[in-house]
Amino acid sequence: MDRGRDEHLAVIRFAGTLVPASFAEFAAHRADRLSLARKVLAQDANGATIRVTGPAAPVDASKMALSLGLAACLVREVTRLDPEG
Repeated sequence: MDRGRDEHLAVIRFAGTLVPASFAEFAAHRADRLSLARKVLAQDANGATIRVTGPAAPVDASKMALSLGLAACLVREVTRLDPEG
């Protein structure tokens, strides 16, 4: 993927107790609000790994935006897996 100079990529693992379909929908909504491209790489009831791409500040904000909210999902740990993290 050829990213522009202002494009950053993050691969973030959210571990906890998740409802996969709800968390995927929530992640899509938050990524859209932050104007980020996103792809769910893996997800199950114990966590989700999501790749987000966009400007640096919203990419960094996505960790917080996805770890808060959605009452049906309890995120206990957030780990950024990419080299920039």
